[in-house]
Amino acid sequence: MAKQPLYERIVRELLIRIDELDDGTRVPSEPQLAAEFGVSRMTARAALSTLERDGLLERVPGRGSFVRKSPTTRRAAQLLSFHDQAIAAGKTPRSQVLAADRRAPTAVEARALGGPAEVIAITRIRLMDEMPIAVEEAAFIPELAELLNADLTHDSAHDTIRRLGFTPANGRAVFGAREAGEHARHLGVTPHAALLTESRTIFDADGRPLEHTTSSYIPSRYTLDVDFTIHTP
Repeated sequence: MAKQPLYERIVRELLIRIDELDDGTRVPSEPQLAAEFGVSRMTARAALSTLERDGLLERVPGRGSFVRKSPTTRRAAQLLSFHDQAIAAGKTPRSQVLAADRRAPTAVEARALGGPAEVIAITRIRLMDEMPIAVEEAAFIPELAELLNADLTHDSAHDTIRRLGFTPANGRAVFGAREAGEHARHLGVTPHAALLTESRTIFDADGRPLEHTTSSYIPSRYTLDVDFTIHTP
């Protein structure tokens, strides 16, 4: 009988541990596994790569390997802020603000928001349980300038918008894909990694646009659940 490769012994042991760990829990690193099992780092790397290939681990450059049991899923037709989505999933939301200022709108933003002379532009990394999920690039109407003074690291932008007397009521979104590119270093992926994109415009109950936002998600960490009907010609 052929001798079982050493890395498979590590895989079997990690499978037992993963079954008892919560989603997003960090597992031992290559050096730690090599020391624990008395193998080379190459063998430990083979074990982690096997579990990553099977969709049970996610390796984040510079941070380590994490249990990946299921991504956060949102109903595509549901209007729910990222902050509220995380809480509903039993996770802790946090944002890292990369930029927040007033500027002239892009052509796309001007068309979506009704042609304002300036927008309140806020770019954030969105995290759940300290795991980067998306880069969010948002443009808000000038009346929402108070967002520049809000604590958008821990609080929901939509909560601030409501406190200012505006009520996000409905929206329209277009989904696509892109390479990570300049977002790669913020999300811990390679520049050529594929990201799921959602470009959406949010309106109040009277149909007035409040924001135009593009979110670029890591698809292994965030998915959309879509209901549809079949059209018969």
